[in-house]
Amino acid sequence: MAEKRVEYALFEITPEIEHLAKLCEENNAIEKELYAKYEVKRGLRDLNGKGVLAGLTNISDVCATKIVDGKEVPCEGNLYYRGYNIKDLVRGFLNDKHFGFEEISYLLLFGELPSEQELEAYKKTLVERRTLPPTFVRDVIMKAASRDMMNSLSRSILSLYTYDAKADDTSIPNVLRQCLNLISQFPMMMVYGYHAYNYRMGDDLFIYAPSPKLSVAENILMMLREDRKYTELEAKILDMALVLHMDHGGGNNSTFTTHVVTSSGTDTYSTMAAAMASLKGPKHGGANIKVTQMFEDMKEHVSDWEDQDEVRQYLVDLLEKRAFDKKGLIYGMGHAVYSVSDPRADIFKGFVKQLAKEKGREKEYALYESVEHIAPEVIGEKRKIYKGVNANVDFYSGLVYSMLDLPSSLYTPIFAAARIVGWSAHRLEELKNVDKIIRPAYKPLAAHREYVRMEDR
Repeated sequence: MAEKRVEYALFEITPEIEHLAKLCEENNAIEKELYAKYEVKRGLRDLNGKGVLAGLTNISDVCATKIVDGKEVPCEGNLYYRGYNIKDLVRGFLNDKHFGFEEISYLLLFGELPSEQELEAYKKTLVERRTLPPTFVRDVIMKAASRDMMNSLSRSILSLYTYDAKADDTSIPNVLRQCLNLISQFPMMMVYGYHAYNYRMGDDLFIYAPSPKLSVAENILMMLREDRKYTELEAKILDMALVLHMDHGGGNNSTFTTHVVTSSGTDTYSTMAAAMASLKGPKHGGANIKVTQMFEDMKEHVSDWEDQDEVRQYLVDLLEKRAFDKKGLIYGMGHAVYSVSDPRADIFKGFVKQLAKEKGREKEYALYESVEHIAPEVIGEKRKIYKGVNANVDFYSGLVYSMLDLPSSLYTPIFAAARIVGWSAHRLEELKNVDKIIRPAYKPLAAHREYVRMEDR
């Protein structure tokens, strides 16, 4: 059933709007040379792409270089949560044969790995907070269901403000309460929002309550599927994906947004909605959808997936804006920090291969491997780059979600279901340590002008 849309004049780009848009472009353009002249760090990065130091954090650390003979050189990437290497954390909960989301979210929020008793108490807290306010599903989620789940979720988060008698209280205990509520409720709002939109499109509506006996990952799969069934491997890999996406230092766009908005003194719901808006962008959390769409286009236009030359030519066409969305990008390749390897992609890769075998999609996995090896060479030939290029976590996460039969509209929301833990930790850290609003400087370029009366213009 196709979505019915009513076209209103205010949704149309009229000739007048196009004329005004040209004025916007003409009068907002800034010569790129001026950024260098005034030593402005575009994107808060230096000329080598390294982020400008804007804060301190204990929560996580992204390492992509090491010192050799007094010089900083690229190395294999490492990600640390509260000082623990992510590879060790993942290995730990996999070897102990338990789900990691609950244990690692405790670590990020409270700074220490929980004891068995502390973990059980924390799990109980999350279970108790999974309940949404009465009639919330009917009054908020079911009404004006959106085709974009990130927008739908942002609206749901902002709506929770109305139900909270202490919404504006920014004391640490109250903000922690709000964050624990959101971490627990987010998967439900995500899945219910997805089902609500499908119902609007003519599908059957089924909404299941989460089970107190299941982990976060298991509940997401159970609530999504009409038959409520999932395999142990599926739940384990989704759980691992949630852990890998939980946090990534303080400098990623959505987490920096969390710090910026928190510093203004606003409420938790507004802060999380702002972080959601950032994560939605295709240059941030939305990148995994772009990777999947790019590969779908590639599979249509590359006749022999095993022909390295044909794959290479498609990648060249991508960079030269002749293929896919004609943006000149190979999605999933390259990262703002990592130049040798992304540890999250490295962890993912081993399980992707295992899942591909279980799902009978080895040929598709082989295509991903080919692109992973060829793309850095092509980018190096066609682009002037200041550091190495490697597959990032988005490169494989889209394939993983596809093999888990997750709808593409939930790829970024699942990222958010994990990252909301990191946002919560960073919000609490900002409230505890900083009492100044974040306010960077911009250099004005426009010359001062005298006002001209209307009749003289």
